[in-house]
Parts: sequence; C-alpha cells; structure tokens
Amino acid sequence: MADVDRFSRIPNNVHLNDDKRLQRALEAWQPAYLEWWKEMGPAMAQEKDVYLRTATSVDADGWAHFDYVKMPEYRWGIFLAEQAGDRKIHFGDNIGQPVFNEVPGEYRNILRRIIVTQADTEPASVEQQRRLAFTAPSLLDMRNLFQVNVEEGRHLWAMVYLLHAFFGKDGREEADELLRRRSGDPDKPRILGAFNQPCNDWISFYAFTMFTDRDGKYQLASLAESGFDPLARTCRFMLTEEAHHLSVGETGLMRVVRRTAELMKANPGKDVRSLGGVDLATIQRVINFWYTYSLDLFGGEISSNSADFFAASLKGRYQEERRDEHTAMNQVKIVPVVENGRLTNKEVPLRNALNEVLRDDYVEDCERAVRRWNHELEKLGLEERLVLPSRRFHRHQGEYARNCFDPTGNLITPAEFEANRAKWLPSEADMAYLRSIMQPVHGIGQIAHWTSAPARGVDSKPFDFEYVRLG
Repeated sequence: MADVDRFSRIPNNVHLNDDKRLQRALEAWQPAYLEWWKEMGPAMAQEKDVYLRTATSVDADGWAHFDYVKMPEYRWGIFLAEQAGDRKIHFGDNIGQPVFNEVPGEYRNILRRIIVTQADTEPASVEQQRRLAFTAPSLLDMRNLFQVNVEEGRHLWAMVYLLHAFFGKDGREEADELLRRRSGDPDKPRILGAFNQPCNDWISFYAFTMFTDRDGKYQLASLAESGFDPLARTCRFMLTEEAHHLSVGETGLMRVVRRTAELMKANPGKDVRSLGGVDLATIQRVINFWYTYSLDLFGGEISSNSADFFAASLKGRYQEERRDEHTAMNQVKIVPVVENGRLTNKEVPLRNALNEVLRDDYVEDCERAVRRWNHELEKLGLEERLVLPSRRFHRHQGEYARNCFDPTGNLITPAEFEANRAKWLPSEADMAYLRSIMQPVHGIGQIAHWTSAPARGVDSKPFDFEYVRLG
C-alpha cells in the first residue's frame, strides 16, 4: 500500500516532503484555494459540523473516515492509486512501451490541455451549487451536497498537483487561472458549456449529478487508461469518490419520481403541481436539459483531437483493457450527419469517432438509470414513462449543433424548435414553480413534500441521523 501522510499541511501519498520546491509551491497555492472556497464554496453551514467522509488511504477497503467536520477545515489532499511497477502502455501508437512517468516533450501541450479541461470542471460545479443548501429537502440531502462539494474540491487538488509537479511555470499559471474563472461569468466563464448553466433547484442538482457527473465518470475512466501514469493513477482514485456523486443524482431523481407517482396514484386526474409535487412533464424537461448539455461534454462526433489523444496513448476508451483490439486502426464507425439538409450515415475512421464511442457507453449507462425510474411508475400501475431524448436534440457542440432536432432526433426548422421549446425544455414558469416549492426542510428525520425519503442513510446511519448540526 502506498504510504499516506495524513498529518502534513497537505495530506498526500506522493511524498511531498521529498520535493521541497513542489511542496512550497502547493502550500503557496493553498491560501488562494481556501479564499476561493470561502467566496465560492457552499454559502450556508460553512462553520457547522457536517458528517463527511475524508480520504485517508488508497486501499479499496477502508479508504475513507467518517466524522463531523467543518468544511473549511476539511483535509483536502493529493492521493494517487498505487503504482504498478511493470505497467505497460496498452493502447495507441505507444502500445507495449513502459508507461510515461514524466511528460514526453512532444505531448506536453495536449496533455496539459486534457488536465486543465478536466480540472476546470471541479470548482465549476461547486460554484453552480453554492446556494442549494438553503433549500435542502432534508439534512441527509444537505450533507450529500456538501460531500459532493468537498470532493470536487479534492479533485481540483488532484489535478493542480499534476500541473505543479509536471508542467513548471506553465502549470503553476494554469493552476492560478482555475481559481479565477467563474461559472456563468460573462467575461471569464468556465471552459465547458454545461458548467456555466445555473443549477438553482434540487431537481436540477439531481439531474446535474446524474448526467453531468456521469460524464465525469467516463472522462475519468478513459484518462485512468492513460499511458501517462501519474494521470492514470490520479483518475483511478478519483473514480472511487465519484461513485457517490452519481448515486446522489440517480437515487435523488428516483426519489422524486417515486413521490410524484404516489401523488398521481392517490389523486387520479389531478395536476401534480396543485398537490405541491413535481409533475412528470417538468421532470422530463429537466432531464432533456441536463442530459443534452452533458452529451456536449464528450466533444464532437468527428474529432481530430480524439484521434490525437488516443494515438499519443494519453486517453483511452472506457474499459480499454477489456477490448479485443487496442490500436483502433483500419476500423470505421457509422456516424449520422447532416448533409444537404438531410440526415445521412457517414463512415468515419474509428480514431476520429472515439468521442462517440465513449458517448455510446455513457448513453447506455443513462438508459439503465431511466429504466430504474420508470420501474417506480410501473410499480404503482402508472402508464407514463420518462425517456432520454435523442443525442441529436438540443446540442451545442459537435455535428448536430448547427441544426435543430426534435427530442426523437428528427431534423426540424429553427422556427419549429422555438415553437416547441417550452414543451421540450424548462421554461421560466417551470423554474419559477420549482423555486416556489424549494422550501428548506432541516429538521432531523424530516423530508420535503415533493420527494420521498431514501431507503438508507450514509455510513450505516439511519435517515433520521443528525447529518448536519445546524444548532
């Protein structure tokens, strides 16, 4: 097991004490990080005791410790999964060679770009969610929000370590910029579109952690295959923490769907909004919004960048080691594109379609979650179902961004899209209604009317445990 220094100023298992220059640089960055956290972190309960898990090891078993922590005192650290001494590169043009433990000069720019783009998503989500605690539907939900926030902060630390350790002055400057950009800022926004969208209600938060954090799972998993071993090891451990974030979103939406189904069953024919619940049409529109923005995060369907990253053995496919062939050469993928105003299938060299390959795995995972939500409707004998829209709908990046499509993927005119926007995507009226029911429920063991209590708590604790000591 890699030794973990739990008690230094920056907990780590990368032997910071042996590299005083790097240690000083990271300790100099730390006050700026804490100032950012104070300004842009959760806007409530910063000084309250929150029942959080803190990484203390990189072991698969017993890697985290649960206890009450004040969030500004959270022990953000740098943790890499254990190093495999004989690991070889297993995909791309460098297949069979020893992994890179230093940055190859010819890959320096693209590798820095990969790391900065991933790093920028981590503080962005904290900024998007900073005011949600004020309207938390339960103490457990509030605690889960805070857990997601502090771990996104730790993931930022993980990427900043790579920038400082391997990219010199350029890396230090990039790390500083990560604290200067702001989600939604018109002058200095976050790099990726989904991370500049408002996330001001809990239905949106659940959808964000379900869909946008799930994109993070697939991006991290593809980087965990990287031939640059420090990045691969960093992402492998980040995935351990990321699983909780995805669960918060998937089970959060399932709890809302369950409550909506109960209201519909008990009050046939009545408008669920008149009962203080979230109607299925609104849930569907929120799904449409966050799912499609999250699809954008994979990049273009046809991409020279995806080919370059794979060729350089820096970013693999999801579960690359389980695939039969690892060069992605002399293969093609069929990608629907718009030509002359019509959808047509185009053969694309596989390396140029690897974003779409990763998106395929993501879509399949999302479909599984939707089936779980629909099971809640089915159990109560309701005929209504939730669906994922076509991956061509409401896109802002890639092949489909230049055209308009309906939720089933049919090509339509911009006028048709605008005429149906309020039917397909959240309207101002939808958001106003969601804000109106987001009344805080902060009593121990209590839950908001519009959702249902989870089946279990955290760390074997019951739902009516005091997850946040509000005083």
